[in-house]
Amino acid sequence: MRALLTIALLLVSNSFMTYAWYGHLRDNPEAKKTGVWVFVTTILISWGIAFFEYIFMVPANKLGYYGNGGPFSLIQLKIIQEVTSILVFMVFSLIFFKDEAFKWNHAMAFLLILIAVYLVFKK
Repeated sequence: MRALLTIALLLVSNSFMTYAWYGHLRDNPEAKKTGVWVFVTTILISWGIAFFEYIFMVPANKLGYYGNGGPFSLIQLKIIQEVTSILVFMVFSLIFFKDEAFKWNHAMAFLLILIAVYLVFKK
C-alpha cells in the first residue's frame, strides 16, 4: 500500500512541477512577451505552483523510503521519481503542446529509462 501511495504522490507532485516549469511556454500572446518584469512574474508564479509540488513530494519520499518503513531504497525512489516525471511530461506535452510530435527516438529514450528502472530493482 505504501508503494502505491508513494507512486501516486509522486505523480501528483510531478504534475505540479511540470506545469510550473513548462506551462508558461504555451502558445498564447502572453507567452511571447519578454522583459525583466515578465521573467520575474513568471518565476514567482512558477514558484507558487512548485510549492504544491513539495507538498506531495516530501510525503512521497518520507512514506516510500525504507529507512522510514517504506518499500524503496533512496536510489529506487529517485528512479521512480524520474520515470513519473517523464510520464507526466509526455502526457502534458501531448495535451498542451500538440504541435510537438512524439518521435521514435523519444520512445527509444523512454525504453532505455525503463531498462534502467528494471536494473535498479533487480536483486
